[in-house]
Amino acid sequence: MTEGPRVEAIDRALALLVALAEAGPDGAPLATLSASTGVNKSTAYRALATLRAHGFAAQSETTGDYLLGTAAMTLGERFLTPQSLRQSLHPALVTLSRAIDELVHLGVLIGDEVLYVDKVEPERAIRVFSEVGRRTPAATSAMGRALLAARGVPDERLGAYLHNRKLSLRELADALEAARHRGFATEMGENEPGVACLGVAVVRGTNAMAALSITMPSERLTEHRQNELATLIDELLPPLLPDGLSVWKPATAG
Repeated sequence: MTEGPRVEAIDRALALLVALAEAGPDGAPLATLSASTGVNKSTAYRALATLRAHGFAAQSETTGDYLLGTAAMTLGERFLTPQSLRQSLHPALVTLSRAIDELVHLGVLIGDEVLYVDKVEPERAIRVFSEVGRRTPAATSAMGRALLAARGVPDERLGAYLHNRKLSLRELADALEAARHRGFATEMGENEPGVACLGVAVVRGTNAMAALSITMPSERLTEHRQNELATLIDELLPPLLPDGLSVWKPATAG
C-alpha cells in the first residue's frame, strides 16, 4: 500500500502528544517540546492549546509545563476493556489450551478480586468450578498474584488485598517475591482442594492489563511441569498477542 495524503497540522499534534507521553508525569516546557518535535514555538503553543481544550494535554499551574491529559491517557484503557481483552486474547487461550490439554482462564483485577472474563476447556475433563463472570480473591489466586507482582505492589500495601483471607501478609509477600523471581505465580489448592493454577500477567508497557492461568489437578503441577509451562507460554503466546501487549517478564526472572 502507498502512503495516503497527510494533514500537517495533525502530524504536528500527534508529534506533540508523543512528546508529552515521553516527558512523563513531570511534563515539559514549551521550548523543550518545540525542540524535540521540530514544531516552532508559536505553532506548538496553538496546538497545545487545542489539545488542552479537548483534554488531551494539561498545563501545570505552578510551572507552566505541559503534561499529557487524561483524555489521552484513557484512550488505550477504553480499548482494553475486559470485553475487548477477551475478544483479542481468546486465540491465545485456545492455542495454549490445545497445546497443553489443560483448562485456561483469562482474568482482570477488580479491586481486591480477579474477575474471570474468558475460559477455554481442554478436551480431557477436569473437575473444577469456574465460569466467566466469577470472582476470586487476588491474594490466593495465581492470576491475582501474577497481576500484583507485575504491578509492583509494595509489601506495606498488600494488606488491602487480605480482607477476610486465610493468608498472612508475609505469605502473600513471599508468593509475590517468588513470582517476581520466576516470572509466573502459582497457587496450590488454596481456592479449591486438589486444584492448582499457574498464572502469568499480560502487560502493555509497564501496565499489567490482565492475566491468564493454567488450571489442573495439584499432582500434575509439579515444579518440573511449572517450568515446562512457563517455557511453552514464552514460545506460544507472543505472536498471538495484539500489538502493544506482551507477557510480563520481570527483571529478576531467570
